[in-house]
Amino acid sequence: MNIDDLEWQSRTLGGITPRLVAILVERGEVELLIQAASERGEWFCAQAAARELSRAGEVERALSVLEPFIEAGWNRARWERAEVLFEAGRVQQALDAVRPDEEGLASEWGCHDFAELLAKAGRLDEAITVLTPHLDREWILSTLVELTEGQGRDEQVLELIAPHAERARSARGEERWGFHPSNAQDLEAQVLERTGRFDEAVRMLGADIAAGHFIVQNTLIAYAELLQRHGRVEELRVLGTGERVGETLAYYARALEDAGQAGEAEAVLRRFIAAAEYPDRFRRPLIELLSRQGRIEEAVEVGRPTFDYHDACLFESVIHLLYEAGRLDDALALLDERSAEFVEEHSSWFSSNRIWLLGEAGRHEEALAYAETLPPDMYGLTVSKAGTLEKMGRVEEALALLRADTEVRPSEVAEPLIRHGRAAEAIVGMPSLTEQHAASRRRDAAASADRGPNDPPF
Repeated sequence: MNIDDLEWQSRTLGGITPRLVAILVERGEVELLIQAASERGEWFCAQAAARELSRAGEVERALSVLEPFIEAGWNRARWERAEVLFEAGRVQQALDAVRPDEEGLASEWGCHDFAELLAKAGRLDEAITVLTPHLDREWILSTLVELTEGQGRDEQVLELIAPHAERARSARGEERWGFHPSNAQDLEAQVLERTGRFDEAVRMLGADIAAGHFIVQNTLIAYAELLQRHGRVEELRVLGTGERVGETLAYYARALEDAGQAGEAEAVLRRFIAAAEYPDRFRRPLIELLSRQGRIEEAVEVGRPTFDYHDACLFESVIHLLYEAGRLDDALALLDERSAEFVEEHSSWFSSNRIWLLGEAGRHEEALAYAETLPPDMYGLTVSKAGTLEKMGRVEEALALLRADTEVRPSEVAEPLIRHGRAAEAIVGMPSLTEQHAASRRRDAAASADRGPNDPPF
C-alpha cells in the first residue's frame, strides 16, 4: 500500500471508482469490496466495506478492513475508524482516536471534522471552541451555523459572527476585495431568520445592499432569497426591477408565481427580455416558469435565440427539458436543426447526445448507424457505441469494443461487467492502483511534452 497511490486515487477518483463501488454496494458485493481493499489497497472499497459492515453490526471486521490503511499513514482511514466507533456507541474512543494535537488544531480541515464529530456526540460547546480560531474562513463559518441550528446557541453564534460581518460591511469601501469571510453578512441574516427575527434580518441585509456595503454577489442573492422565502413581493419588486435587475429579477418573478400571479411573473420577464440591452439572462427563469406550466413549446421558443451563442447558450438546457418531458423525438429534431457550423464546432457533444437520445427513444440500430458515420477517434464515441450495444443486449460486443480502445478507462470496462453480474471478473480485469497511477503519470508527461515549455497547462 502506497500513500502516493492513495493520494492520487483520492484526488482523481481513480482505481475502483466511487461510482463502481456504489454499484457493487447496491448489488450486495460487500465481500468483494473487502477483498479488493485487502489485496489491491483500494481505498474507496475499504471505506464502503467498513460502512456496510458497521451498519450490519460487524464492528470488529469493519475496523480490521481499515487497519492496514491506518498503519500506512492514510489519515482518512483514521477518521473512518472514528465514525465506525461512534456508530457502535464507543463515543469517547472515537473522539480520542482523532482528537487533534497542537499542530492539528492549526488545521482547518482537522478542526472542521473533529467539530462535526463533537457535535454528533452532543458536545457542542467543545465543537464551537474548536471552530472559533478558524472563523475567518467562509466554509468554517458556515459549518458553525449548520452545527448549531436548533441547538439553543443562536445568540452565541450571532456574537461570533458579528465582528466578521461588521468588517465585511466596510471592506468594499476600503477596497479589500479579498476579504474573508465574505459570507458573514449572509450567515448573520440566516441566524436572525431562524430565531424568528425575520424583520431584523431584512432591515439589516437590506440596508447593506442599498448602501453597497457588501463584497460578493452571493450576499445580494441571499437577500433576494430571504425576501422570496417570506413572500415579500414588494421589496423584491424594488430590488428585482432596479439597478440589480440582472441578478435578482428571477427571484421577483418566482415570488409573484408563488403568490399566484404567474401571469404577471411571465409578463415581467418578457418585458425585460424585450427591452434589456443584454436580455438573455432573463430567458432561463422564463423557460423554467413555462415548463412548470407544461408549456414546453413556448419554453423552447424562448431559448431558441440563444442556440448558436458561445455565451448564455440555453440549447443544452432545452434539450434536457424536452428529455425530462418525454419528448425525445422533439429533442432529436431540435438537434438536427443545427447548422453544419454548429455541429462541427461542438462535434463531440452533439454526437454523444444524438446517440444517447436515439438510444433513449429505442432507436438503437439508427444510433449505431449514425455512430458509424463519425470519425472513429472522436472523444467518447466508443463508450457511446458500447452503451447502445449493451442496451440491445449485445454485451460481449460492447465489452470487446471497450477493451479494444486504449483511451477507454478501466472503470468504463468494469461497469457493464458489474451490471451484468460479473463483478469478480470486473475487478480482476482492472489494472492495479499502482499501474493506473503510473499510466496517469505517463499521460501527464506526454501532454506536458506536447504543450511545450512555454504553453499554459490547459
